[in-house]
Amino acid sequence: MDIRFVAGFGPIGADDRRSADFWQGALGIAFEEPAPGYRTNDSLDGVKAFAIWPLEQAAESTFGAPDWPAGRPTPQAWIEFDVESPEAVVAAAEELAAAGHELLRAAAEEPWGQWTARLQSPEGLLVGISYTPWMHTAA
Repeated sequence: MDIRFVAGFGPIGADDRRSADFWQGALGIAFEEPAPGYRTNDSLDGVKAFAIWPLEQAAESTFGAPDWPAGRPTPQAWIEFDVESPEAVVAAAEELAAAGHELLRAAAEEPWGQWTARLQSPEGLLVGISYTPWMHTAA
């Protein structure tokens, strides 16, 4: 697996107002809201995106339903590692599964054009292996 960069990182919020009050209000991070409740800052130095991802949206994108499954640790944060292509996402997912890691979501294209596969770290962090086309620049 050839990770190119950290595509994004951020908390997974269970209470949108409290999350916005802390991250935007207390810390002063400016956010855009391209989808209801999904607040992102794509210009914060150090990451390609720092975003508050509502738990319901994380569950929907990972499991196809808005409720996080009972019996699985509820993530408090997410991180995505970007690779070079959609095919590299598929290969990374196969590599992780072959090494005995449980994939929560097999490699697939999201409705917004990003390719992802997801699993959870031993600490409960929601980890994505992704290809985010608009974050890659032509050489």
